[in-house]
Amino acid sequence: MGSLRVLLLGASMGAGHDAVCAELARRLRARGDTAELCDVLTLLPPGVGPALRGFYRGTVRHAPALYAAIYALFLSPGEGPRPGSAPLAVTARDRLLRRVHAFRPDLVVSTFHLAAQLTGRLRARGDLPVPASVFVTDFAVHRGWLHRGNDLHVCLTEQGAATARAATGRPATATGPVVAPEFHRAAARPGYPVGALPQQAADLPPVLLSTGAWGVGTHTVRTARLLAAHGCLPVLLCGRDERMRRRAARVPGALALGWTDDMAGLMASARLLVDNAAGQTAAQALAAALPVVTWRPLPGHGRDGARTMAAAGLTAYARDPGELLAAVGRLLGPGPARDAQVERGRSAFTADAADLVTRPAR
Repeated sequence: MGSLRVLLLGASMGAGHDAVCAELARRLRARGDTAELCDVLTLLPPGVGPALRGFYRGTVRHAPALYAAIYALFLSPGEGPRPGSAPLAVTARDRLLRRVHAFRPDLVVSTFHLAAQLTGRLRARGDLPVPASVFVTDFAVHRGWLHRGNDLHVCLTEQGAATARAATGRPATATGPVVAPEFHRAAARPGYPVGALPQQAADLPPVLLSTGAWGVGTHTVRTARLLAAHGCLPVLLCGRDERMRRRAARVPGALALGWTDDMAGLMASARLLVDNAAGQTAAQALAAALPVVTWRPLPGHGRDGARTMAAAGLTAYARDPGELLAAVGRLLGPGPARDAQVERGRSAFTADAADLVTRPAR
């Protein structure tokens, strides 16, 4: 078969889903396919997408216990009937079908769980005339990703693929994460100046503290103080949260950065990532040969993903300050512990996701 026309459904919920969509589009276009990106939130009725994004951001930031309860009710794995996101997905039906009619794709690929519910429902009812694949961006595969109407689920790990096969009875496979090529190149550690590095801290090992695109974290500034007191240079990645950046900038011996377009360069300069989401930043660190320590993970899918990554040996999971400092001490410098975790992380990339997600259309 010749070149394909692929409609990619992402979501502007943070930056991770869009980053995966953009990288899949780059790979498809590089081999001659035509790829179009669509934010599934724009397919919802007017105002619903921004409201959903704002509610999610607000609950994760200000009411994490509430978000954990919502996740447990609607998304977490488990048996028995429970409410899901299908009613919300229904409201996007007509707009998606109009987009399909206008673009005429050979395949639709979802990189957000609401989109997966939408395409699965349409395929099951016979309303979507072309195959639908799902690229699952979470290490822990929750119920929202799974709909038996979809033709294929592509997961980050074989454990995730097994979960998808068991739940849907449909094909599922694993590729590892999807990250841009510059993160794999960063593994060569070419060195990179990290902002205006204070002269007095020039010899300290930089440790990145990730809070995602929205700057969401628990006691992140306190963690920076803890690491600074133990001989590290904490580099707080505050995303687009300017208020957090200003607070973090007051921590003695720390460096606070806002949004950056050169995350690969920062990872090339750093010795360690302290992560709280098990999302795209953690996946990028695996490619960049940067050890990851999970600390105070976000509720719901963040915590489940962090546990899944740690169980696979991809990260270290710290449950208290003592474990955090022990993991940092173990992984910061050269040695067998660091080498082993880096190698496990790099071995997670097993196949090209662009090849696998397009199989139903070939």
